[in-house]
Amino acid sequence: MTDKITVRFGEKTFEVAAVNGATGLELIKDLKVPPDLIGYKHNGEVKDFHMIAPTSGVMEVFRNDAPEAADVIRHSAAHVLAQAVKSLYPHVQVTIGPVIENGFFYDFSKKDGLFKEEDLKAIEEKMTQIIDSKLPVKREEWSVEKACEFFTKQGEHYKVEIIKDIADKTGCKTVSVYWHADQFVDLCRGPHVPRLNFINSFKLMSVAGAYWRGNEKNEMLSRIYGIAFSNRDQLKAHLLQIEEAKKRDHRRIGTDQSLFSFHAEAPASPFFHPNGAHLFIQMQDFLRDINRANGFQEVISPLIMSQELWKKSGHYDNYRENMYFTDVDERPFAVKPMNCPGHCLMYAVERHSYRELPLRYSEFGRVHRHERSGVTAGLFRVRSFVQDDAHVFCTTEQIKDEIIRVLGMIRFFYTSLGFSYHMELSTRPEKRIGAEAIWDAAEAALADALKSGGYAYKINPGDGAFYGPKIDFHLRDSIGRTHQCGTIQLDFSMPERFGLEYSGSDNHAHIPVMIHRAIAGSLERFLGIFIEHVAGLFPFWMAPKQFSILTVAPEANDFAFEVRALLQSKGYRVLIDDTNDKLAGKVKRYQPMKIPYTLVIGAKEAQAKQVSIRTRDNQQRQAVSLDDLLNECAALARPQIETVKIL
Repeated sequence: MTDKITVRFGEKTFEVAAVNGATGLELIKDLKVPPDLIGYKHNGEVKDFHMIAPTSGVMEVFRNDAPEAADVIRHSAAHVLAQAVKSLYPHVQVTIGPVIENGFFYDFSKKDGLFKEEDLKAIEEKMTQIIDSKLPVKREEWSVEKACEFFTKQGEHYKVEIIKDIADKTGCKTVSVYWHADQFVDLCRGPHVPRLNFINSFKLMSVAGAYWRGNEKNEMLSRIYGIAFSNRDQLKAHLLQIEEAKKRDHRRIGTDQSLFSFHAEAPASPFFHPNGAHLFIQMQDFLRDINRANGFQEVISPLIMSQELWKKSGHYDNYRENMYFTDVDERPFAVKPMNCPGHCLMYAVERHSYRELPLRYSEFGRVHRHERSGVTAGLFRVRSFVQDDAHVFCTTEQIKDEIIRVLGMIRFFYTSLGFSYHMELSTRPEKRIGAEAIWDAAEAALADALKSGGYAYKINPGDGAFYGPKIDFHLRDSIGRTHQCGTIQLDFSMPERFGLEYSGSDNHAHIPVMIHRAIAGSLERFLGIFIEHVAGLFPFWMAPKQFSILTVAPEANDFAFEVRALLQSKGYRVLIDDTNDKLAGKVKRYQPMKIPYTLVIGAKEAQAKQVSIRTRDNQQRQAVSLDDLLNECAALARPQIETVKIL
């Protein structure tokens, strides 16, 4: 009996005979399916029609407008970029060209200097010519020896290095290559489009320098970034999003509103000015109130601790390339990249009973991580930052309730600030500590808590922390971008490493479970995201200055200062401008600060003990009493803190 394989397209299902060694394209060639199919999924893995087809199971074929098609198109666009560059600059060597979010890049070895922005137009035009040729794509399997010989003759020494590295690490004897007809070939495992004209909506965006293999001791390569989508509408929408993002750039707003600055004396470490420090503290206090309402006790741990501590915790073996080290009294120390080991030391100071658990520590701990200079970017990627860290020490039976509690805290914080989000359960990575049975229990516990709380989530395989699986929160901002921020991590290993115990109801010693939790994550990064989310239009309760008072006549000055005193007595933040400048000039002067309320006071307002109001969205009202103003502002206070109720 011939084995069958199921081919599914939408609601249609076909049964075809399985053929050993046949490609996906050969299996479906006689089926009545659309001509614009781009690939298929088998056991959750995306494959192209050039690959050898499976002989059992289900092939879920998809068109070029399916979500799975985007990365296939981007992967192929990177190859077209490489072909275009080689056509225009034959002396250039190609290295790697991966898919990234919304696009792709390719790194090139160009001995006569890096590519420039003005080179992109010609390269993009060449890519269009190649795509318009509608060349078919084909896949071949070569022996490692053949591949090395071929790319050596081509002068592609980086490709040879990659092939040898693959062979050494995996022991494989063959590698796959993809051809554009017989015009261009590149080393790649795929997947790729059937023909090049599937790539119909792309744009080259920028150039940058990048070290080979990310090592600063290696050659500086020339990186070209591009974007690609399934159709022109998606491309157009993304380009509009980029333009909107430029307007919202937190670095520009940070300068306009005097929030923060960066200095060479402390690379990639922000200096917060009074306005920025105010925002930082407001965000911190909001989080602090959420913690207190839900039973967390705030602690403070040292910035520098012995190297032995980080070896004990596992950070030294798994994270030391991102750490800073120093010697104190001829003893090796490390600047903390995380707060968790310090909390373990505090837990271990006293004996604990099961009646005391869960024990919840929170800390706004400053940490330092050695980020490479090429990846730092404004507040989004810095070397010194504050984490809104917390750790819960609990029994196994308490895990579900504690996870549900933290999920509720994070939901309240994000929704209060106008964010939507989705969650991912990140499972065990390759580089990890702890027994497999512990990982099984930890992953199951997080999934159970998510299901019990009614939360939708998806699995992100292999992206857990080295000590345990985690739930990651991905925020969606006001222009549709996503940012990974909050995290909940379950850890059975670190308490054991530190010998942490509690006395159970059976009077025996037990090891507690440790839950790592951050709501905002890095406060610096979260603040950068929030600045762009609101485009510098901060909520009234958070705004560095809530009122600007502008006088338009000398006889209004006394009343203007009375208004300022009244507002300040209520805790509001006010600036006043009683200069003789014209009103239009004053309004323009403070416009970049995006102050929620501008109070205009002239002789008429002073006499009536009233104000005229201009809001930052250009709404104007006349003759507003001070009582009405105060009542209006009272309703704009910081959101009332919720205590999470456990089901």
